[in-house]
Amino acid sequence: MTRESFQKLTQSGLVFLDGATGTNLMEAGLPKGVCSELWTLEHPDIILRLQRSYVEAGSQILYAPTFGANAISLKKFGLEKEVVRLNTQLVHLCKEAAGSRALVAGDITTTGQPMAPWGELEYDRLFQVYRQQILAQYQAGVDLIVAETLMGVGEAVVALEAARSVCDLPVVCTLSLQTDGKAFFDGDGIEAVETLQALGVDAVGVNCSYGPDQLVSLIANLHQVATIPIVAKPNAGLPVINERGIATYPMGPEVFAGHMQKLVDAGATIVGGCCGSNARHIAALRRTLVRPKKS
Repeated sequence: MTRESFQKLTQSGLVFLDGATGTNLMEAGLPKGVCSELWTLEHPDIILRLQRSYVEAGSQILYAPTFGANAISLKKFGLEKEVVRLNTQLVHLCKEAAGSRALVAGDITTTGQPMAPWGELEYDRLFQVYRQQILAQYQAGVDLIVAETLMGVGEAVVALEAARSVCDLPVVCTLSLQTDGKAFFDGDGIEAVETLQALGVDAVGVNCSYGPDQLVSLIANLHQVATIPIVAKPNAGLPVINERGIATYPMGPEVFAGHMQKLVDAGATIVGGCCGSNARHIAALRRTLVRPKKS
């Protein structure tokens, strides 16, 4: 996919992403404390069924289940030398699920380690970690790159620059922000939009953290300074911990879609769901959301 074709797609109407991966894998049996990327490869039918359900619901872009398949995160499981294999095979699985009906995004995320000067992780190390993962995804045939659930503006910049060093595919960056717009590591939403669009990102926005009912003002503020599409991929409400110690998300598909319309009215044009959402949430978005007419 070229950056020009991505731009045409976003200009033609709302673009629908997929919903959650992790919370649905946990419902399907993913144990705590294991490498979710390796477990997914060992249970391919589960991810294929999930992603095909998103395609049937109307997702135009699927996120490959490569979320934490970077050398820093994989080291916790002794799998840091498996970056290329895991990313390659997971992208191929996602492409199998998508067929010709959806685009496939290579998915990267925070390593969980703050960058210097807020932490010990240096630019060069993070750049090489992201570059290795993105290169494997690019060579496996992804249509675009998505850096999601980022915790700071600094690591978003590194992710974008690493992607641009590999290819000229469209790059989407979404941060996990607090309701006041501040990032968890460094910077804030406004800074992220202004910095990343100046560096040539193709879309920017928010994912995870909160439900759509808490993000209207934030999306509106991001839209005010954006010259590129704004992404909204929130959780299905705030999590509630059940008696088994498992987080559940209370917002049903129709309520979720109703709140998402407010985010679209506030300026979001690329939409989907994060933790707690499933194919029913995406189908509700397709039924419900209307892009405001330009005045």
